[in-house]
Order: sequence, then structure tokens, then C-alpha cells
Amino acid sequence: MENKRSETIFIVPQSFDRMNAEIFLRKHCAVSARLLTRLKRTENGITRNGELLRSIDKVNAGDVITIKFPNEEISVEPIEGKLDVLFENKNILAVNKPPFMPVHPVHDHIFDTLANIVAYYQIQNDESYTFRAVNRLDRNTSGIVIIAKNRLTASILPNTVKKKYTAICEGELFGSGTIDAPLALKEGHTICREVRADGVRAVTHWKSLAVKGNHTMLELVLETGRTHQIRAHMAHIGHPLAGDDMYGGHLDIFDRQCLHCSQAEFEDIYSGEKIVIDCPAKEFWDKFNKLV
Repeated sequence: MENKRSETIFIVPQSFDRMNAEIFLRKHCAVSARLLTRLKRTENGITRNGELLRSIDKVNAGDVITIKFPNEEISVEPIEGKLDVLFENKNILAVNKPPFMPVHPVHDHIFDTLANIVAYYQIQNDESYTFRAVNRLDRNTSGIVIIAKNRLTASILPNTVKKKYTAICEGELFGSGTIDAPLALKEGHTICREVRADGVRAVTHWKSLAVKGNHTMLELVLETGRTHQIRAHMAHIGHPLAGDDMYGGHLDIFDRQCLHCSQAEFEDIYSGEKIVIDCPAKEFWDKFNKLV
């Protein structure tokens, strides 16, 4: 059985009426020259109203342009496992990643990653695409991970997604605030970050949701997306995430860093439809409410 190919649809706007198809594809659809070459060599790679469209043809306002991407090889070992699917369409797959699971295979985690489980899921659904995570979460961070099913989506979507995080930090915080502090790789470390004057700008907005048992439930929004940004920023202001022992948090109550990607919002890059994916941090609230 042939795998279902990922495809996406564009409607030609009036501003591109009678425009050369290649110009429309490059400027309006953000199709790269390399991808356009591949699509030309792919059977029914580009069609207009169901008929083959050549790059030299002219398009008309209202035409339905379908881009059908070439099948790609699944690049990791498919492993059966539970996949909590939050949202899916022709171009993206959004899932709830559990804690203690890496997103991508690394040297000491080859077969127990999100990519492995997504590969198995693809086979079950007769699909085949390279695993491209639009956003990445640390191994111990849970919540929404968005996977792009084709190159075009992977190149456009990352800059459009607005994410919210839920976290529990140590100590009491009230109200809201912004942490604007540059981050750099900590000397002598390969991954740990610290606030340092010569670092890159990093901005985190936080809001206190509840305070209990010398802990605070927070909602956080990133203005920038630096490695370990939330973890390093919270430690910098003296409120490390509960369970984040790398940044000074303690493991006596929570057994892992309390950070969860709880919402992703973006416009569908093809239809313009607003998509909001919610993934409440129920585990955190259950444990938080038991604090005394």
C-alpha cells in the first residue's frame, strides 16, 4: 500500500491573478527553489483545480493550488507506544509529551523517544515523513510538541507559534512580572545556562496563578526562545523550578522539574484559521493542591 502523501492547499488571491505560477509559489507559498525542483519531479506534485500545474503557467484568482509533497523515509526506528494526540491535520501533528521522554534520539536514548513513537504512529496511519519538531522540550519537561509533516510547514511555522507554559517554582511570587536578562552557556558546562552580561537577550513574562506551601503556580510566556530560558531565569530571581536540581530546585516534593507547555496558538499558514491547542497541567495542579 502506498503511503498517504502530505499535501497542502492554497487559494490564489486577487493580488496574484494572472501571475506566473513560479512567482506565486515562491512569494505567496514560500516554496524554496530546492523544494520547487523536487515538486516538479514528483508525480502530481503541484496541481491547479485537480490538473497538473507547470511553473511556467499563469494562475488565476480563486484557483485551488494543491502541493503534494514527496514521501520521505522515516528516519528513526518505529517503536510502539502510547501517543497522546492533541491535534492533527494534513500538515501538523501536535502531541502531549510525557516527562522523562526525550524528543529526539541521542546516544543513550535510541529507542525510547517521542520520535520513535511518532514513527510507529505514522506507519499505522500509512504516512511517511521526517520527524521535524517545531518546538523542542527538555526530556523532563512535559506538554505540547508540534511536529511538521513537511518541509514547507517546518520552515514557516516555528516563527508563528505562541506558547504558554505552566510551572511550579519554589517560594512565593505574587502578581506578574518580566525577566529581561541575557543568557550564556555556563563556564565548564555543556548545557547549563546562566545570566551573564555577554549573553544573548532573553525575555520571560510570568504571572502568579496561586501560592501554597511555599510554592507558586505560574503561567509563563516567552518573548524569546533560548535554551533553558525559563529554568535559568527563574533560578536567577531566586525562585528555581520545583524539582529542577540542575538550577537549584529541590526533589523532596516534586521528582522532576515542574515545567509544562500548556497552550500553543497559531494561524494555520495555509487557511488562515486560528488554531488553539490546550493541554492543561493537571498533574501539577493535583500535586500543588496537596501542598500544606
